[in-house]
This record gives sequence, C-alpha cells and structure tokens, in this order.
Amino acid sequence: MDREVLKDYIREGVDFSQTDQKKGVPMPPVQKEPKEEAELIDLPDPESLDTSKELTEAISNRESRRSFANDSLELKELSFLLWATQGVREVTDSGHAYRVVPSAGNRHALETYIAAFHVNELPRAIYRYLPLDHQLVKVTTYEDMEGKVTEAARGQKFVGNCAATFVWTTIPYRMEWRYGEASYKVIAIDAGHVCQNLYLAAEAVDAGTCAIAAYDQDLMDSLLTVDGEEEFTIYLAPVGKIS
Repeated sequence: MDREVLKDYIREGVDFSQTDQKKGVPMPPVQKEPKEEAELIDLPDPESLDTSKELTEAISNRESRRSFANDSLELKELSFLLWATQGVREVTDSGHAYRVVPSAGNRHALETYIAAFHVNELPRAIYRYLPLDHQLVKVTTYEDMEGKVTEAARGQKFVGNCAATFVWTTIPYRMEWRYGEASYKVIAIDAGHVCQNLYLAAEAVDAGTCAIAAYDQDLMDSLLTVDGEEEFTIYLAPVGKIS
C-alpha cells in the first residue's frame, strides 16, 4: 500500500473543483514572513562569486560526501548556495515567484533553514532563508548546536562536522491550495530538485554535500521551532569544503 504514494492514481480520485484555489480562497504567500522584531542579515550578491568550474565538470564530479575539511564557508559562498537552491528570478504576484528550481504549479512549498556552524562573517545560529529578499532571518541559537543537530539526524556525525547544514521544511498548504490530496508526491519531487541543485552548486565552490532523509522528525522540527503539522522537516544536507 505504501508504494501507492509513488504512483499517480491519486489524481483520478481528487475533485479538483473543490480545492481552495477553485473555491476562490486567496493563495498562500510565496514566503513565510519573519516577525517584525526578527534579526535580518543581508547576503552578498550571488553573482559576485567567481566560480571556476564548468557545469560539465560539476556534474561529472558530483558525489555524496560525508567527510569535510575544517575550513569555513565564506558568506558569499553560502549566499550562492542559497540562491542556487531557492533563488528568485521574478515575482509575478503575492503567491507566485519564478525560481531557479522547478516546482509543481510554481507552488514552491519548501522553506530553507541553515544551521551555520562555521561560516565566516555569520554568527553560529540557525537561520531561515528569505528568497524574495535574499536575506537570512535568525531563528534561534543553541549551546552545542553541532551535537543537537547530529542527535536530530539520528547520530550521523557528519551532519554536525561540517560548515553548515541545510534543512528543508515543507509548508504543505502552499501545494494543497491547488492540488489537494495530490500534493504530497510532488512536494517530495520538488525537494529532490532543490537538493540536486545544491550538489552541483557545492561542487562549483569546491564544497560537497550529502542528501539525508533519515532524521528524528520531532527533534528536528523542534530545533527549527516549527510546529510539525503546518510546517515540518522533509530533507537535509550538510555542506563543507572538500577535504
């Protein structure tokens, strides 16, 4: 029965005339806005980074890396990686923005969090990326952040032994608004699009990553301060310089 989520029979049973979009419910916003008092950090222009590797080289060298050098990421490198995975090319209205990655119906139901351990010019903390503004908003800080993130990743030590770990959450309603119960397969596919871009972008800055789908759901959601229902963790990937 669990295999059925990978199939597309669901569309035959969904009454798309009853989705919130068809009912005239306003579309959910394209970005989860920070609180008024939140600390915002401007990111460098991603186009200011000179990447020397050709796309063919990045593709041919791509591999999952679980061992990283002790070097820090530069803030401009993190900026480039964030742009490469969720960057916005054009905003058409409050609910649609064309990005550098594809998404079913242009719904983009993912949010990007960063556990920044060793990023030059960026204090150690957990941040969330604001793609419309190309900024980071500080979410929270922890003592022994590496240990907490490692524990939430079911003890996979390389998740904490890196420069920064990307954690993607989903806000399912962004997709449900249009597709109802047919949303969940395409949310997972969208996450794959995003992470593959991270693999290639990381190679372009002499860094590496490893996609991870095994984690403690409650612990990871708690670390990100998300509610686990309307927003919850779906995927993660540590990033570090290649050793």
